[in-house]
Amino acid sequence: MSLLPLVQKPLTPFPSSNFSNKPKHKTQMSLNFTRRTTLILCPTISITLLSEQQNANAFDFRITVPDQTLEEAEDGIQNHANNLLQVKELFEGESWKEGQKALRKNSALLKQDMYTIIQAKPGKQRPELRKMYSILFNYVTTMDFAARDKDVPRVWECYDNIVIALNNLMSRLL
Repeated sequence: MSLLPLVQKPLTPFPSSNFSNKPKHKTQMSLNFTRRTTLILCPTISITLLSEQQNANAFDFRITVPDQTLEEAEDGIQNHANNLLQVKELFEGESWKEGQKALRKNSALLKQDMYTIIQAKPGKQRPELRKMYSILFNYVTTMDFAARDKDVPRVWECYDNIVIALNNLMSRLL
């Protein structure tokens, strides 16, 4: 009767379970979540965390400054455009890193101003203005990459394109 010893053995848990015969300490806290609890808690927690706007270190994916008005954007756009064009002096002196930093800083400020002004324009004008806006800042990005690679002819080609695109866009915005 070979079956008799198998029946008389005590039942043991599955080998994959985390069952141990050691007593748990009272200070050790254990959380056991079932799949159902996890399915309910995870979306709830993530929605709660993502909906909070009060975190100081949270990412802000908006392009415009929330408190920037149309008048502030119009006042600052000319100054930021001139500052963007002044990076030419840094690139002429072959200050590549400083030129890149100034290019990024001034283009970001100009981008905020332009976006605010474009949003205030009538709906029929916006697609054309957005296209021109996109062309301008694509040239800025290309110039940044050219400066990183220290590709002098491409930097000057991009600079000339930036001047043309900026003049076209400024004449339409103001």
